[in-house]
Amino acid sequence: MTDTAIAKAGASRPQIALVMKSLANEFFKTMEEGAKKHEQINEDKYKLISNGIKDEQDIAKQQQLIEQMIGQKVAAIVVAPADSKALVSICQKAATAGIVVVNIDNRFDADVMKEKKLTVPFVGPDNRKGAKLAGDFLATKLKTGDKVAILEGAPTAFNAQQRKAGFEDAIKQAGLVIADSQSANWETDQASKLAAAMLTAHPDIKALLCANDSMALGAVAAVKAAGKTGKILIVGFDNIGAIQALIKSGSVLCTVDQHGDQLAAFGIDYALEMLAKKATPVDKETPVDLVTVETLR
Repeated sequence: MTDTAIAKAGASRPQIALVMKSLANEFFKTMEEGAKKHEQINEDKYKLISNGIKDEQDIAKQQQLIEQMIGQKVAAIVVAPADSKALVSICQKAATAGIVVVNIDNRFDADVMKEKKLTVPFVGPDNRKGAKLAGDFLATKLKTGDKVAILEGAPTAFNAQQRKAGFEDAIKQAGLVIADSQSANWETDQASKLAAAMLTAHPDIKALLCANDSMALGAVAAVKAAGKTGKILIVGFDNIGAIQALIKSGSVLCTVDQHGDQLAAFGIDYALEMLAKKATPVDKETPVDLVTVETLR
């Protein structure tokens, strides 16, 4: 292909923007890498613009990124919102501008979407189902009446709410007792401090259920500092590389793989389909799988 032909092909490819949460979280770096690989395989179909924020709570920056993508007149925006409610308005603005919007990872709030008259598909996992998988596996290692604690994600994130609910489903079914449940906002440092406080307040806790692996890393540090490694079971969610190593060593019991390396690609594929077919968007559930030392062998 000549340089002129390549230039023409590039100009005709739709631009698809991927707007993620914190790139300090290994999960979203993995998501970005998966999206870039997808673009390489499909370089004739679209051009990727990839963006993320510095920490999980920088909602204003994520809104600014989407505003920039509207200004650049991208064809589609695939977004993992840091807040299930706060990002709806700016995405409604994008949709009004004729941009295809696909919601991944963390579902938009249904009531706010209805209020803003926004209809976008959610492409992602059933977080409640995934968390229950991990909670059920934990329950096989404990006995009725044992006390556990939950380290929740950001309270305004739908996936955080669903993971907490999934943990609670499993805990209730197994007859375990929730001694404490608080938010560490997805962050490792906050989780370390919170887990340390929980272990001090409730020295008979048998397990810490963490709504993402970044917080599980913090829980591992707190358990180690308390001299309780091997005595407190830790559950995570995301299947990042750092957690896989800790599962193999026995420091973490299990995590949940929502296939972060494929999640953005699933969303991009659906955005391309919507651009091509102009079809009415429908939600698409993606897989979740339990990860234990046995599955990693």
